[in-house]
Amino acid sequence: MSLSSPASSDEPAASRPFNRVLLKISGEALMGEAGFGVDVGQCARIAAEIGEASRQGVELCLVIGGGNIFRGLRGAASGMERSQADYIGMLATVMNALAMQNALEAIGIETRVLSAIPMVTVCEPYIRRRAMRHMEKGRIVIFAAGTGNPYFTTDTAAALRAAEMGCDALMKGTQVDGVYTADPKLDAEATRFDTLPYGEVLARNLKVMDAAAISLMRDNAIPIVVFNIHKRGGLGEVLSGRGVCTIIRD
Repeated sequence: MSLSSPASSDEPAASRPFNRVLLKISGEALMGEAGFGVDVGQCARIAAEIGEASRQGVELCLVIGGGNIFRGLRGAASGMERSQADYIGMLATVMNALAMQNALEAIGIETRVLSAIPMVTVCEPYIRRRAMRHMEKGRIVIFAAGTGNPYFTTDTAAALRAAEMGCDALMKGTQVDGVYTADPKLDAEATRFDTLPYGEVLARNLKVMDAAAISLMRDNAIPIVVFNIHKRGGLGEVLSGRGVCTIIRD
């Protein structure tokens, strides 16, 4: 789905589809072929794409999941108390945020990590006005530790921060280039949607983001753009309006 006419890096902000976006990626996107933890090369590749988008003038903030290290739901399913498991998962997202900050700063991109769980030795506490000021100064802001509360996913945290930051869109980087009628890796007949209304995503129970995140984006009229985070140059293409993706909006 094309978002607009192609935009080059020297075009004015008014010609870009989005000027401020939140990028949500899973912790698994940082694993590479390792199967666990953070693959430094994979982290560097994603950081390079984020850095290029930032250099083009897009104000960017990120939320990174923690599933490459620990999943709260999986811990709870194994007998761990749910709140405790979720807090461990939140700490995993801080680890990923610090890894991404390191990768971004290695290529000269100023980055700040703001955590919903205060841990001032390693990052800043989340304060909305501070986060907005960082973005206005051209810094990448990474929101860590989810919402700071158990029982809420990082998808919901991403939707919440996108609304708080006044983002033009929430970009959801996934394993495939949009939302399909079925898993395209398992069903050769699966077809990709160009656009979807929020209500249909909820009614079909499509596993794009959790229902709370979808509802929050609908209430704030913020489109969700689903694209393939593993395609080289994919983020830049979608931000410029040329990329293959699915747009969820009314």
